[in-house]
Amino acid sequence: MKKVRKFKVGKFLLFLLLLIIVLILIIIGIYKYETSPVSNNTDPKIITVDAGDNYFTIASKLKKQNLIRSETFYKIYLKFARPTSLLNGDYELNEAMSVSDIVKVLSDKDSSKSNTIKLTFREGLNISQMAKIVEEKAGIKADDFIKEISDQTYLKQLQNDYWFLSDEIYNSEIYYPLEGYLYPDTYHFEPNELDTDTIIRKILDNTEAKLEPYKNTLQNGTYTVHQILTLASIVELEAVSDSDRATVAGVLYNRLNENWSLGCDATTYYAAKKPMTERLTQSDLTACNGYNTRCTSMIGLPVGPIDNPSISSIKAALEPNDNDYYYFVADTNKKVYFTKNAKEHDRIIAKLKDEGVWAA
Repeated sequence: MKKVRKFKVGKFLLFLLLLIIVLILIIIGIYKYETSPVSNNTDPKIITVDAGDNYFTIASKLKKQNLIRSETFYKIYLKFARPTSLLNGDYELNEAMSVSDIVKVLSDKDSSKSNTIKLTFREGLNISQMAKIVEEKAGIKADDFIKEISDQTYLKQLQNDYWFLSDEIYNSEIYYPLEGYLYPDTYHFEPNELDTDTIIRKILDNTEAKLEPYKNTLQNGTYTVHQILTLASIVELEAVSDSDRATVAGVLYNRLNENWSLGCDATTYYAAKKPMTERLTQSDLTACNGYNTRCTSMIGLPVGPIDNPSISSIKAALEPNDNDYYYFVADTNKKVYFTKNAKEHDRIIAKLKDEGVWAA
């Protein structure tokens, strides 16, 4: 009986040992996976380390930018790695980097872009607004910047290098030929790179990288690249959130298919060269030019984009939600109401006015 017990105990211990080894291997596998690169995408992403930040507090920033799979495993790695102190500044990372690669860059004092000039353009800015940022940060006068990027000889040079620039940008009614093509993002420049051509080409390189996955669709679709960017620019300003963009795009396509006026206030503001914080006048609403879709005689898309849209809006323009809505309106709480006819639309507006939440 004792030999049997010893045999059973020995067998149990062996099983337990094997179980522990299997669990350890599983844990190691999970750890390796969770600290591995998120994807093969090497497009640069900038992470800003502010005063008071440390490796642990920036975990949420890294996760939000899709640079790490798990905040928890990132922090576990830090416990083992014990990296050197983190310096303030901007760091260029990408999704193809593992957690160890990311921490290595963050711990390298020479990786910080704190000495470079940073130009940040948010989604929905137009070229006039971007030019003011260039003047403030890069010292190039806004008028000079706009003049240089509107020169036809220069534009022809850019056309040779970027497949998405077509002759549609030369329409005489267009305010700024490159409107819609300057992808909104944060860009870093060395002091000796602060000239218009370098700035524009770095931005267009980013635009090309963003559009490349959709190149086949853009080149072979019903609408041209220029028209898609035009529609995307309207979606950018008319939609309240990412979740609404594809539905707003669907509404615009419905109106286009029925040969209706788009009737978008955002185009009227651009046509009048007014910021959207000002009130539109009756003359603004009725003035007919290549942009104002509130003009009753204007059917179809404007002559060009009215701002520089995000990839979210571009994707919505390429992949709209199929719906039977023809109207939409938003309230002050950023909720969007979609309706099928003018009667429903007017009823919603009246209700929002009564509640004091109409975003007029």
